[in-house]
Amino acid sequence: MVRVAIVSKPQKEELVRLLPDLIQWLRERGYEPLLDEESGKYTAAAPTVERAQLPTWEPALVIVLGGDGTLLSVARIFAATSTPILSVNLGYLGFLTEVRLNDLYATLEGWCKDCYEVDRRAMLHAELWRNGAVLCSHQALNDVVVSKGDIARMGEFAVELDGKTVAGFRADGVIVSTPTGSTAYTLAANGPILTPDVDAMVVTPICPHLLTLRPIVVRGDASLTVRVVGIPNTALLTVDGQLAVELVRGDEVRCRRSDYAVKLVRLSEGSFFEALRSKLSWGER
Repeated sequence: MVRVAIVSKPQKEELVRLLPDLIQWLRERGYEPLLDEESGKYTAAAPTVERAQLPTWEPALVIVLGGDGTLLSVARIFAATSTPILSVNLGYLGFLTEVRLNDLYATLEGWCKDCYEVDRRAMLHAELWRNGAVLCSHQALNDVVVSKGDIARMGEFAVELDGKTVAGFRADGVIVSTPTGSTAYTLAANGPILTPDVDAMVVTPICPHLLTLRPIVVRGDASLTVRVVGIPNTALLTVDGQLAVELVRGDEVRCRRSDYAVKLVRLSEGSFFEALRSKLSWGER
């Protein structure tokens, strides 16, 4: 039996109507739906599985009903698999979840008939090193951020590229992002926009106390290290704006391109710049 996982954004009342219809549509075509816990709150028409355990059921497709945050969570959970993700925008911006609700079934029909595009998005692999050992590691679709904590004072950070010093500076933090993440936090910090197919990473200081310090773009196969040199109170490692780990002075966050990539299902290959114009008002006067 071919399984299809469904993951939903919390507190979306339209799911009360949408989920039973989607489950029936899938079963009529021979697929067995599996719901995450949030989806299970809206219907009992299909089995419910803890979200983190969904990859063990080896679904052929993951349908994400929500916004970019829901997609980022699912991307990390399924990072080690080759499972394609069909993301439907039920959120506010939906820059990554480009499939509109009205196009859900047309896109699913395309997937069933193998008539669809796959948009491969590179991920980051980040390791937190403390006292010469790896404390934890994470995969990120958008970005990895090293930043000072809640007090309104800057921290001191150092950045290395392939073992060579790039810069040491005082700032609110440092963002290391994928091309996908270049339109997220790093954009708000005046970083450059990269098209998703560029093989690169972006390093963006957050509010640096230097007029000469600017974001830089490095090779996609580079090894980047962000070191916490000094902190006023606390510092944090944040992954995709969702996972947070507290840092101490001397911690190193080592980033490289992940061995995994996210496969996003599209009905057709849309224009990245169309999304920039429609979602972020890019180029408007």
